Amino acid sequence: MSSERSESLGWPGILRLGLVQTAIGAVVVLSTTTLNRVMIVEMALPAMLPGALVGSHYVIQLLRPRLGYGSDIGGRRTPWIVGGMAVLAIGGVIAALATAWMATNTAAGVALAVVGFLLIGAGVSAAGTALLTLLATRVAPDRRGPAAMIVWVMMIAGFAVTAGTAGNFLDPFSVERLVKVTSTVCAIAFALALVGVFRIEGRQGAQQSAADPNTPTTSFFRALGEIWQEPKARRFTVFVFFSMLAYNAQDLIVEPFAGVVFGYTPGQSTQLGGFQNGGVLTGMLLTALAGSRLARGRLGTLRTWTIGGCIASALALAALVVGATMSDVWPLRPSVFTLGMANGAFAVAAIGSMMRLASGEGQERREGVRVGLWGAAQAIAFGSGAFLGTVGVDAMRYLAGDEAAGYSLVFSVAAITFLISAWLAARVERPSEAMLDHPYTTTTTTAQSSLP
Repeated sequence: MSSERSESLGWPGILRLGLVQTAIGAVVVLSTTTLNRVMIVEMALPAMLPGALVGSHYVIQLLRPRLGYGSDIGGRRTPWIVGGMAVLAIGGVIAALATAWMATNTAAGVALAVVGFLLIGAGVSAAGTALLTLLATRVAPDRRGPAAMIVWVMMIAGFAVTAGTAGNFLDPFSVERLVKVTSTVCAIAFALALVGVFRIEGRQGAQQSAADPNTPTTSFFRALGEIWQEPKARRFTVFVFFSMLAYNAQDLIVEPFAGVVFGYTPGQSTQLGGFQNGGVLTGMLLTALAGSRLARGRLGTLRTWTIGGCIASALALAALVVGATMSDVWPLRPSVFTLGMANGAFAVAAIGSMMRLASGEGQERREGVRVGLWGAAQAIAFGSGAFLGTVGVDAMRYLAGDEAAGYSLVFSVAAITFLISAWLAARVERPSEAMLDHPYTTTTTTAQSSLP
């Protein structure tokens, strides 16, 4: 048995891996938001252009299962994280150069931007899949909920710190300054990732992995097909798709909804986004504490928190639908905070469940393929949710001439999808099997045997 599968990460190791997630978030936030705004506002280009570029970075993430298979074959995740971060950083710089080039040669700039965003998607796929797989194989059962919360919060921290700091250095704006700032952020992010993974797998990992009899020997497509035949893996994949579809469909339209229906100014709607993110962090923290040693099994399992988070998200969205009909008296901020808290609870619980389910049911080690499959399902859902959510609002505005009805329609569909997700989460495995996700519901031996 390899050290990867026998030694659990302590809190310092989990925090260091969280730095990788911070680095990924730092590069992605500049690529998908700052460059987006520059193309639309400063370059006066059609909004569909950055939309298509961001969509391409989701499409390329269909490679996640194959990249995860590659890390399974090698047995080590660190090279894939480092290589993925290098590709991500290079893609971020190319995307910035392409955006600057659009100012003088639009066609050439767009062509180069396609290359940059595809590299961004490939880098996120390689580094992100290997990172989550490493967490899944090296985090003890009682730490999976808190570990999921830590890496997610550190990703959000990467978003926030980069957006605030880089924003200050971008003024006064010029395309040259855009390239310099983006290149600096990408270089710092890559260095941060190197710190995060330095000797995280140990010096003997390569030799032990090579001798591991569980190293995959079948082809990728056969391995993927066999994993799809595993009931738990297949059901969890479907759950991930539906839950993330619901999450992203509503996430992108909450602030516009506040402006159109409740008359919020841009500043007020931005503050509302802060309330929602505060709710997300609160939900994550509560779920992480519920899965920690402090709870000792009294606050439920990851399975119950996943189901409960989906149901609570549906109820919170239903409250927004009701609020749209009485905008003059409805408490929007508490409603959005509650929605964020429900979203955060289900997200962290789902990631914790993913870490446990990654070990699967087969004899060969295929954690990377499983995590990659679920990552691909999430990427498809994110891209589809963002597109369908905005299309739903536009369609109702065009057909009925009522923007509020469009937002209510999208919130209603997202609520129904969350309820479907709760049903799917309940069917991933039997309650008796799901009890294994908490070490205090069984013996220490049984809990350790569930480790990958």
